[in-house]
Amino acid sequence: MLISPSSRILFQGDSITDCGWDRSDAYSLGNGYAQMTAGLLSGLHPDLDTVCINRGISGNRAGDLVTRWQEDCLDLKPDILSILIGINDVWRRYDSDDPTSVEVFADNYRTILEQTKVALPDTKLIMMEPFLLPVPDDRRKWREDLDPKIDAVRHLAREFGAVYVPLDGIFAAASTQQPCEFWAEDGVHPSSAGHGLIARHWLQQVGAL
Repeated sequence: MLISPSSRILFQGDSITDCGWDRSDAYSLGNGYAQMTAGLLSGLHPDLDTVCINRGISGNRAGDLVTRWQEDCLDLKPDILSILIGINDVWRRYDSDDPTSVEVFADNYRTILEQTKVALPDTKLIMMEPFLLPVPDDRRKWREDLDPKIDAVRHLAREFGAVYVPLDGIFAAASTQQPCEFWAEDGVHPSSAGHGLIARHWLQQVGAL
């Protein structure tokens, strides 16, 4: 298993990770996949005695992570770093006419990975690809922007030796069993079932389930 006893696990990302964690409580996990993952991990492996931290912030793009990386990652010295970022780099093109090119997205992502590798060389990386389901129907057009960014995340995961969680494919497969809305009503923000799906596959990928 990837996780050692007494590991500090940091979940980083945007609103999908944020899920309302209490900023006044350094160890609040919100009500999404971070909380579900931490709860299941402790329930399945109480002997690990892990500490889980959530620093996801709603609306963030990869560039926002660069800005706050020292305080919200490096200073926390995680043993395990889990990142889910990218959908807002896509979304802002369509709702605000504020696109992020795949090159800029990849450069920003690479910056935080390189900073982590230098400052915390023993930290283990878990990278989850951004995902999208085709609800409502206008989300289908977003694939032209999202797919190259997913490819960039896959390339970076290989380069940095990260554990990789292929969420876009996982949600696509799940939507053949239940309607897309069951997993994410707006195609982006997971339902309780969608968060459970993320938690399950995260735990499987690290060998905890």
